[in-house]
Amino acid sequence: MVLWASSFIALKIAFQGFSPMIVIWGRMIVGSLCFLFFLKQLRTVKYQAGDLKLLLFMAICEPCIYFIFEAKALQLTSASQAGMITSMMPLLVAVGASLFLNEKVSAQTMAGLTIAISGACWLSFSAEVTSDAPNPMLGNFFEFLAMVAASGYTLTLKHLSSRYSALFLTAVQSWVGAVFFSFFLFSPGVEFPTSPPLLPLTAIIYLGAGITLGAYLLFNYGVSRIPASQASAYINLIPVFAVILGFIVLGERFTWQQYLASVLVLLGVYISQRRPNPL
Repeated sequence: MVLWASSFIALKIAFQGFSPMIVIWGRMIVGSLCFLFFLKQLRTVKYQAGDLKLLLFMAICEPCIYFIFEAKALQLTSASQAGMITSMMPLLVAVGASLFLNEKVSAQTMAGLTIAISGACWLSFSAEVTSDAPNPMLGNFFEFLAMVAASGYTLTLKHLSSRYSALFLTAVQSWVGAVFFSFFLFSPGVEFPTSPPLLPLTAIIYLGAGITLGAYLLFNYGVSRIPASQASAYINLIPVFAVILGFIVLGERFTWQQYLASVLVLLGVYISQRRPNPL
């Protein structure tokens, strides 16, 4: 979660020197190259018939759809606000588990979801327009859509983790993402700089090796060992780390209304995750 929180900061830095699609494609290429060192282990994976659709759906949800929305979000909102929106993912996973895995969602979880959504809306409405966050309301909405895609990825990942290693599933994500985002390089407005700036370039390498390989590998391994809902609950730590890193590295600040809205989001998440005391 520390690594994932730092990705919001790294993306902001990378976008200062490269167009979003180049940044996302670059991190996918770096991550894919890292997996070449694990080809020996990956060759031992035994594919099970019928899993291709699930593997592709997992990778299409994240990184493909997820990164499209997140890249657009971080062009419009601050890294701190985007990090706060991620706290809603555990609730979305719970709702998705109810719809697709027939898991029961309690009234307490639904109440928490309502409170968290209210806090996220307040966070967006109270956001101030700055050069770093020109349209925070729309940016936060795009980040919410990214969380919807991430929920689909988490639920599918949990289903597949009983049959495939975390290393293999992470490699599939990286390789599919590299191919998917290569098509965006031909989009209008996408230009490679003649002299790549060092700091944004370093941020891309960090995103590929540290996040695409490191963070996803750690999370995929965790999901294979504990329930999906329990694993996704750790995502609640991302907003805390994102706000701290945004303050230290980028100098981002919240208004007093945004701090209250952030508390409301975290309160909703806490209510949804809290276990009732036994009588």
